Amino acid sequence: MANAAPLFYADVVFVINLVLTVFALVVQGVALVHCITQRSDAFPAIGTLPKGGWIAILAVCLVLTLLLRGPISLFALIGIAAALIYLLDVRVGLRDLTDGKGFW
Repeated sequence: MANAAPLFYADVVFVINLVLTVFALVVQGVALVHCITQRSDAFPAIGTLPKGGWIAILAVCLVLTLLLRGPISLFALIGIAAALIYLLDVRVGLRDLTDGKGFW
């Protein structure tokens, strides 16, 4: 029984890394698409980076997560953090600035 653990250890690590990578790519992709679809004059109105800055940050982090293919890499973690900051802070500010209606 104790000898069976090393046999599927690599498979378990692979599946966990795959799930975390897919989660990271989905979160970063949703944040990037939302950022692209917003008006550029709304970003300075809520006191955050301009739209081009957010697109650059999110796009670079998404590409680095795709290239490095690992959710534990430094760039993937930075990308997840940037996407979550955008989704939890900037997106809410943009929604409050507009009338609350819209695509998202």
